[in-house]
Amino acid sequence: MYCKNCSKEIDDKAAICPHCGVAQTPQVVDNGGFGWGLLGCCIPLVGLILFLVWKDSKPKTAKAAGIGALISVVCLILFYVLIFGLGLLGAVAGY
Repeated sequence: MYCKNCSKEIDDKAAICPHCGVAQTPQVVDNGGFGWGLLGCCIPLVGLILFLVWKDSKPKTAKAAGIGALISVVCLILFYVLIFGLGLLGAVAGY
């Protein structure tokens, strides 16, 4: 690997660059995976928690989990509105 400060080649496991002395932080993988969005959709509370935890360190993954949770909540609200509307329609029609 290469030092993020001086760009000289260093050992892959080096915590500090031996050339310039700058600490090397590990790179965080943030690919915004579909799986996290699906998890957020299936379990909206988990999606919300993951969004709040990862919004600064993994913004793409946090967005995927948050959108999944949001889609789940919107679908649930639409379902209840539909059921309520059908109930009112049935009551008005006399069923």
